[in-house]
Amino acid sequence: MYSGESVTERQETTGEFESGIAAKVQQIRPSVQPSPIHGYEHVRGFGIYALPFDSGHVLALRVFPENDFAPYMTVWHRTPDGRWSIYVDGPRHDTACPRYFGDATVHVQSADITLTWLDPIELQVRMDDPELLLTVRMDAPLTATILNAIGARFPSSLWRVPGVASLFARVADTVFGIGDVTLIGTAPNGQRAILMPRQMYPIESAVATLDGDDLGKPTTSKTNPTMGNVAFPARPMLAIGEA
Repeated sequence: MYSGESVTERQETTGEFESGIAAKVQQIRPSVQPSPIHGYEHVRGFGIYALPFDSGHVLALRVFPENDFAPYMTVWHRTPDGRWSIYVDGPRHDTACPRYFGDATVHVQSADITLTWLDPIELQVRMDDPELLLTVRMDAPLTATILNAIGARFPSSLWRVPGVASLFARVADTVFGIGDVTLIGTAPNGQRAILMPRQMYPIESAVATLDGDDLGKPTTSKTNPTMGNVAFPARPMLAIGEA
């Protein structure tokens, strides 16, 4: 896991990318840590929150170096007819994303997943079976920079205060156009879930092939992709945060 994560010498020179998204996520080191909230399990890391394509396919990526069990990565894939699969690069399925979302899938399997940062804002994802090659490039408009600065400093305890998560979701929709996302709800496997995206970056371009098939162009969905009762962004987004 985590092979090829080093950043090349290419550097952006303005705004949000002086340090780069790659540098931000690489500060999250692999570790097994108990949740800071009593009675909850937790994960901390980053991922492609959701990536809808005009073909009807949807991809997602979860990279959680820190959690209660062991570091892992997962790739999620939804077919145009709505069937979800989760592919796990980690020691066990039941201590990774299928622990919470497995009941909403038709297929779960192990896979080798490799991440390569081509530059501070461009990420390549490779998976061996099924064979996936995905390259995404992020953007950070000024409004995103301001919201991300607030989100990075937002106390975790406030997310459980009634109305705070829904307010944050409405602000994020206003800034990014992501639709009605679920930040507090029930995961498909029955757990109470609190999603805390600290920083979000629109994906400005993406190219993906899955077992040799081109998945098309990234697009903003007319409706939010859902897994059970959990709604993900309608717009292609990468997020850094906790859950």
